[in-house]
Amino acid sequence: MKTTATYDSATDTFTLEKGIWRGAFPIADLQKWLTFYRQQMERYPAQARSYAEDVKALEALAKQIGAKLH
Repeated sequence: MKTTATYDSATDTFTLEKGIWRGAFPIADLQKWLTFYRQQMERYPAQARSYAEDVKALEALAKQIGAKLH
């Protein structure tokens, strides 16, 4: 299932959407969420493909807004 991540500069948040699930988070937490989803890929290999979509969306958002990631 495709994951999308969008940035709202008015509220300085990003929204992650996948299917019917949606979550909004402070943009300052982008790295934290990217790390979380990468760890989930390692912990739950059977679901790695699903988490890879989340990582891909967050990395694309970071690139789009010029965020520096580790």
